[in-house]
Amino acid sequence: MYELQRKRVLVTGGTGFLGSHLCERLLNDGHDVLCVDNFFTGTKDNVLHLLPNPHFEIIRHDVTFPLYVEVDEIYNLACPASPIHYQYDPVQTTKTSVHGAINMLGLAKRTKAKIFQASTSEVYGDPQIHPQTEDYWGHVNPTGIRSCYDEGKRCAETLFFDYHRQHRLRIKIARIFNTYGPNMHPNDGRVVSNFIVQALQNKPITVYGDGSQSRSFCYVDDLIEAFIRLMATPDDFTGPVNTGNPNEFTILELAEKVIEMTNSKAEIIFKELPSDDPTQRQPDISLAKEKLGWEPQIQLEEGLSKTIPYFAKLLQAQQP
Repeated sequence: MYELQRKRVLVTGGTGFLGSHLCERLLNDGHDVLCVDNFFTGTKDNVLHLLPNPHFEIIRHDVTFPLYVEVDEIYNLACPASPIHYQYDPVQTTKTSVHGAINMLGLAKRTKAKIFQASTSEVYGDPQIHPQTEDYWGHVNPTGIRSCYDEGKRCAETLFFDYHRQHRLRIKIARIFNTYGPNMHPNDGRVVSNFIVQALQNKPITVYGDGSQSRSFCYVDDLIEAFIRLMATPDDFTGPVNTGNPNEFTILELAEKVIEMTNSKAEIIFKELPSDDPTQRQPDISLAKEKLGWEPQIQLEEGLSKTIPYFAKLLQAQQP
């Protein structure tokens, strides 16, 4: 007998870091999940354990092309999110954000589905206010090496709001701040994965600049909880809403914490700061607390203790 509460949910970028965790959560919540990915940065390994579930399905597809399926909800997570990956083919990165948004919004319009956009704190650029609130328009370089991602995501937000105003689409937009956890790509160049992999191998830990630039780190389970709660809010609440952990750490503090928790002999070395690298990034999550009843529960040390074993197992598997 068909269960009326079981939704058909599409997750683009579903085999990536965040997408794979979201697919698992949606299945656990009792939904049919259609996972779509072109496997540029995602990997089937992240969802292998979900394949036996009869309510889970994978389609190899690039969201820059239209997709014709029947769904009730769409989570649009498709886009390489680390600088190494999104700068590899910057034109394709912009197309993924912009054409991908247009195609998913078109699908939502046809199927009358509610649609979620995974936006980013990068829409704030190198912020001139601290911490960042949702009404801040940002300080973004439109022609730099990070612009393909930053401006692509900004344009996607524009498209979401225009479809909402013009076609009355039900939209939800989350601006994601630094997130970490199992299923991260080991070579994505992000600071948490970089430091853990270097520390486990007792290789020098690379800190760019003097390490005084700050970040706030959100554990993946907390972030996925925010996604689910945002999608369940009344239709008149669209976001954007900041999702991240407001507890701030310097990059140097993170490096020292990772060395301590991995019992590593690694030394810290300093290199030149890359272009357009923000000096501060911290979310103001007042809106998420008010509208979603949400704030992160897992702090850095506990989150790292859940993440380090994942990378240790990956490295062990790579040994001859």
